[in-house]
Amino acid sequence: MNTKPKFSLVLQTEAADPKIAFQHFTSRLSFETDVADLLIDLKKGCDHFIIVDVREAGSYKECHIPEAISLPTNRINAETTKLFPKEKVLITYCWGPACNGATKAAAKFSELGFKVKELIGGIEYWRNEGGEVEGTLGKEAPLYWKIQS
Repeated sequence: MNTKPKFSLVLQTEAADPKIAFQHFTSRLSFETDVADLLIDLKKGCDHFIIVDVREAGSYKECHIPEAISLPTNRINAETTKLFPKEKVLITYCWGPACNGATKAAAKFSELGFKVKELIGGIEYWRNEGGEVEGTLGKEAPLYWKIQS
């Protein structure tokens, strides 16, 4: 006998009103972008943004998204960003979903008055989804950060 469950973990918390859900999801889109959208925009030659690799300089040197500039999170300040055009959106990325360096960088950039979005999944998802990379190791570079002993 197949009985239906009386309780749903999914529905334990009621789904939001559609108007509130619309506000929530469009708000998230104003803070994030994904690999596919960035890949398409780059292929179209879109130049309304600047891609910023916020990992340490050595990781950038080994492997990075073409056109990305290197500015490690701990070096973001008014002096290091004074030549960045305020009319362009900065897109930050770090290692991957388990790294919050891009989020910290986005907070710093926004505090300095820049419009900013975080690339969901970082360089890990960029590479997993077939995005081109440049650097001394390119596609052979490690996918994850490892603590140096």
